[in-house]
Amino acid sequence: MDTRYLERLYHHIDHRPDAVAFRSFDHAGSLTFGALDERARCYGAGLKALGVSKEDRVVAILETSLSLPVVLLGHYAIGAVHVPVNTRYGEVEIAHILEDSGARVAIVDTSHKLSLLRALRAANPGLLEHLVLLGEAAEDVNEDLGELTFESLAQSAPLEARESLEDEDLAMFIYTSGTTGKSKGVALPYRAILSGIDSLTTLWRWSEDDVLVLALPLFHVHGLGIGVHGTLLRGCETVLHERFDAGDVIASVKDGGTIFMGVPTMYTRLVRALEDDPAAGEVLAGARLFTSGSAALSSDLFEAFERLTGHRILERYGMSETMLTVSNPYPPEQRKPGTIGFPIPACEVEIRDEEMNLCEPGVVGQIVVKGETVMREYWGAPEKTAESFRDGWFLTGDAARYDGDGYIVHVGRRSVDILKSGGYKISAREIEEVISRHPMVREVAIVGIPDDEWGQRIGAALVIEDGDDTSRDASWWADELRAFVEGRLADYKRPREVILLEEIPRNALGKVQKHRIDFGA
Repeated sequence: MDTRYLERLYHHIDHRPDAVAFRSFDHAGSLTFGALDERARCYGAGLKALGVSKEDRVVAILETSLSLPVVLLGHYAIGAVHVPVNTRYGEVEIAHILEDSGARVAIVDTSHKLSLLRALRAANPGLLEHLVLLGEAAEDVNEDLGELTFESLAQSAPLEARESLEDEDLAMFIYTSGTTGKSKGVALPYRAILSGIDSLTTLWRWSEDDVLVLALPLFHVHGLGIGVHGTLLRGCETVLHERFDAGDVIASVKDGGTIFMGVPTMYTRLVRALEDDPAAGEVLAGARLFTSGSAALSSDLFEAFERLTGHRILERYGMSETMLTVSNPYPPEQRKPGTIGFPIPACEVEIRDEEMNLCEPGVVGQIVVKGETVMREYWGAPEKTAESFRDGWFLTGDAARYDGDGYIVHVGRRSVDILKSGGYKISAREIEEVISRHPMVREVAIVGIPDDEWGQRIGAALVIEDGDDTSRDASWWADELRAFVEGRLADYKRPREVILLEEIPRNALGKVQKHRIDFGA
């Protein structure tokens, strides 16, 4: 039985029980590694008494709190599969996950989501056996509906021993973020989760002396994967923020934070805060490491943050199906803006063309991955699983190229970020990088609009800076952008159509959801 990663997961729990693992930003509470484990084993024992056992799925719709890592480890303690759900999802999305995963139990902590789950169960009586209620949701518990409070379960005597598990046993289902369509359940064994996080946090030199400022949502690879699992693997202390606020992050770093992980939208807001208060840049300069992922980080944002703080953001790449696979080097002078870096030691990553030949530098191909970090399967979808592998490689669907120094440059999703217009293959990100330099453009998303003659027309969805002349309509902006990119891009890369939006649609991790941008007929 090979349990080397699981042994590492519990190392600090077993050997440093009195060290603080998690605390809240407002200092209202904290959990030592030992207290975390004991509370998790009590909750796990309560679930086990309900009949939940190894590889049963438990859906967690939870806001960030100290209870969340307890719930995660409680599921691991009995071998149940943790199924985190985006807290911003609505009825259709949650119903799909409940049905697709076949979950027996769901745990929820807000009254709004409790009402939604009750409505779904009323419409489908076979959906779920129990609801476990935390926080404000627990104030409205209805035992006649098979509902229990988390506290009642956690009153159980703690498990004497954790379930005997192997690294290949299922740990978690992460449902894809839906950037291109209906979400799929990515079935991840412990091996896939822990190998990559162990490798990545080793590369980033995390240690017991670090304090992680964690303001990411805890339902996906970035916050839950690196943040929570990284804390357990490296034994650092993590400060949990219920939501991202630039001022709160700066305060956390001032209070001793050494690492911050964010997404580009967070760094955009941090840069604005630093421009308003230059002294805050000196505060952030005192941290050790800033990383970015989940969406591409522009070179302009990289350079602005470096100018204001002295820190060169370390960009990395991963996805639900492969966890974390590529990272820029740790030494700051080796971090290259506009790139995602090199494969981490836990896996192999290459860029290959349609015939699976290795791409030469400068040639755009597809990122393919093999190794310990790769998922087991798409749950209940053997055909989709088979389609996603070729010659032992997982096909990510992400377009990229090597630069002249061997760094990987992420171009975007092949399906939505590589446009085909008039016989040309065009990078949406390249156009976005140029248009984002317009002084009155806050955000831009480039989309391919179906066209009988050209294949696709290039469309630009814009969010304009506050204070711009509101009389300037989409037609005015279409002319303005064509003039702005002239001389900067080839003429066939100019936007042919423009729409103005109040905001670009994104998921909770900041990934642009281009399939939700509607240019009309």
